[in-house]
Amino acid sequence: MTRRVDVLHNEDCIAGLKKLDAGVVDLAFADPPFNIGYEYDAYDDRLESEHYLAWSRDWTAEVARVLKPNGTFWLAIGDEYAAELKVMLQREHGLSCRSWVVWYYTFGVNCKQKFSRSHAHLFHMVKDPAAFTFNAEAVRVPSARQLVYGDKRANPTGRLPDDTWVLRPQDLPDGFRPDEDTWYFPRVCGTFKERTGWHGCQMPEQLLGRIIRASSNEGELVLDPFGGSGTTLAVAKKLRRHFLGYELSEQYSEQIRKRLAAIKPGDPLDGAAEPLVSCPKTADGRRLDDVRSKIPGSGPKRQKKTSTKGQANLPGL
Repeated sequence: MTRRVDVLHNEDCIAGLKKLDAGVVDLAFADPPFNIGYEYDAYDDRLESEHYLAWSRDWTAEVARVLKPNGTFWLAIGDEYAAELKVMLQREHGLSCRSWVVWYYTFGVNCKQKFSRSHAHLFHMVKDPAAFTFNAEAVRVPSARQLVYGDKRANPTGRLPDDTWVLRPQDLPDGFRPDEDTWYFPRVCGTFKERTGWHGCQMPEQLLGRIIRASSNEGELVLDPFGGSGTTLAVAKKLRRHFLGYELSEQYSEQIRKRLAAIKPGDPLDGAAEPLVSCPKTADGRRLDDVRSKIPGSGPKRQKKTSTKGQANLPGL
């Protein structure tokens, strides 16, 4: 079937994908419902496990079918079904896993009888492990030699990101060193300027920016089967890719189209491009010592002044 690009379809993704020819999509990114009881306006997120897995098998099969022979598929998923879906993509759909990225974020789900969740899984799958797009130079980040040690031997173009992506390391007592296995992007919280305000599960533009830059080229087609807040499509348009999306909710579809209409190719992405370097300072904000002072048995900890010569002035370092 002849395909239109740069559009969002307000329809079920399985029905929509079945209308596409095989092998037409360069990059697919999916952030499907996690089946954890989230309140959507047009979808039941409380399916029986077997029903959810059967549905997941159907839509992932269609995504795999429409990928080009050198195409890439990124899947965002929670703990509950991560293992099952990874095995399904590999054994049933014949995809190969290039990376299993763990995206860490603060402001996670507060739990009372288990450790609070503050991460999601990102599976980087390809159709052909010998032929796929990976633009390493487009996604380099500053290295520890650059940020921490001021080493003149550092590669000025930086290094490839590791496979764990961390948000707001300045909130953690000892921070996260840039040479550890971390990616760093803020979750889009309610107070953020980037927040659309009408969808509760909004992905950061910079996270999608890294994926789209790494796994596709300008002019290629990016697919999102679950439009949601429209971030994948918005970032694809900003980065001069063609896009194609599906969204079951009429309300979400209307909002996504408004968001896309306000964007021009080449517009900058929202959020900090490399938060370890460009995150805003909080000189007047709450200090770690203030937090410690409220914890029983804790208190402000004074540290001896040490030389910072040759070190970057970074939050959390």
